Amino acid sequence: MEPFIRNDQYNFIKAQAKNIVNAYASVNDKAILHAVKSVAQEKAVGLFDDLAHMQAEVISPISQIENRVTSDAYLAQLKPYVIPFHPISDRTIATLFPKVKKLKGPSLEKVNLQEISYLGWIDKGSSKKYMIVEYQDKLVGLQGTFSNLNQKGVCALCNRHEEIGMFVMEVKRSGLDNYVKRGNYICQDSKKCNENITTLDRLHDFVELLTS
Repeated sequence: MEPFIRNDQYNFIKAQAKNIVNAYASVNDKAILHAVKSVAQEKAVGLFDDLAHMQAEVISPISQIENRVTSDAYLAQLKPYVIPFHPISDRTIATLFPKVKKLKGPSLEKVNLQEISYLGWIDKGSSKKYMIVEYQDKLVGLQGTFSNLNQKGVCALCNRHEEIGMFVMEVKRSGLDNYVKRGNYICQDSKKCNENITTLDRLHDFVELLTS
C-alpha cells in the first residue's frame, strides 16, 4: 500500500494518541476513557476525505491505545505510510534561489523527508532564513531576514508557543516596480516547527501572504 498520510496529519494523529495516554494516566472511569478513544479515532479518520478499507485499517487501531508502549507501537506502524516531502537536492535549492550567490544550504543528508512539511534553515552569516514549501503542487522558495526575539511566542506556522523570530521578506507588488515588506513571527527552529504542525492551513496562508 502506498503512503497516504502527510507529515502534518501524522503529527495530528500523534497528538490524539497522546491525549489517550494522558487520559489513562489520570482517569479511571471506563466510560470517559471509551469516549476519549472514540473522539480520537473519529478525528484521526476524519482527517482523510476518502479512506480505502486498507487505509482505514491502518488508522483505526488508535482506539486500542492504553499506554505509552501501545501508543509508540501504533505510531511506529503508521510511519511507513507517511508521504515524504518532495525530494530536495543542492541543485533544487540553487534553482529556487537563483539570485543568491554562495548560498549555504542545510545538511540534506540529515533531513528526514517524512518528518517535514517544509524545509527551513538559517544562514547565520547573512542572518537570513530560507524556506522551501510545497504549495499548489510545486516547490516555492522563500527568503527573508530573520530577527530572533530570544523569547517565546506563538508561531504563525505551527500555532505553538516556541522560541520565535520575525521573518520579513521583500515582495514585489503586482504590476508595480516597488517592493513592500511582509512577514510574521515564526519558529526559530524549523525542525521543532515541523514536529508541531498539525495542519497545512497556516503554512499555506503564510506562502500566500509572501507571494501574492
